[in-house]
Amino acid sequence: MKHTKTAMKFFIGALAAVLISGTASAQHGNSPAGHVNIGIKGGLNAYNIHNNNKTTYDPKIGFNVGLLGHIHLNKNFALQPEIVYSAQGAKYKVSNVETIIKLDYVNIPVLFQYMWDNGLRIQAGPQVGLLLSGKSKTNSVTVDNKENLEPIDFAVSFGAGYIHPATGLGIDLRYNLGLTDINKNSTVVSTNRGLQLGLFYIFGKKSKDLLTK
Repeated sequence: MKHTKTAMKFFIGALAAVLISGTASAQHGNSPAGHVNIGIKGGLNAYNIHNNNKTTYDPKIGFNVGLLGHIHLNKNFALQPEIVYSAQGAKYKVSNVETIIKLDYVNIPVLFQYMWDNGLRIQAGPQVGLLLSGKSKTNSVTVDNKENLEPIDFAVSFGAGYIHPATGLGIDLRYNLGLTDINKNSTVVSTNRGLQLGLFYIFGKKSKDLLTK
């Protein structure tokens, strides 16, 4: 499993670092650490597959939808784990015949956020993706390629967002950089890369408490 062990160590190390920093923040008593809000999210993907043999693909537009938990560590820092269905892949043409690569994942990012009182936030953290299906479609012919793909995809996610203080509604933009070679039986190293734009809604308090507690 190419690069997967390294990516797994990265994911576990990054998650441990985030949790340790959160525990340290809680011990300082800056705010009611552990305050949790639950939310829903959804949006659009523009994903591609990067290859190390200089083969280039075109982005595939898909969607994502899922749940999030927003856990305050102190006034300015939060931890946001998510579980998200994500339609990914890429497209390419040979002699004007288009092939669409369709990859369906359940992604589990764990984002460490820095928040300002005006609703703006920046975020970064590790992500693990569980492959649900992998197919390619050329004209009307669909081929199942799941057995040739790695079942787990590790990535780094980073971006920014904004939440409206009075409503709990927000917008999120992030880039996911794959670390795992998704090919099982190929000398070509291929990694997922994707831009995501989405909306989210956090249930519960609809005031500045969403930003500072």
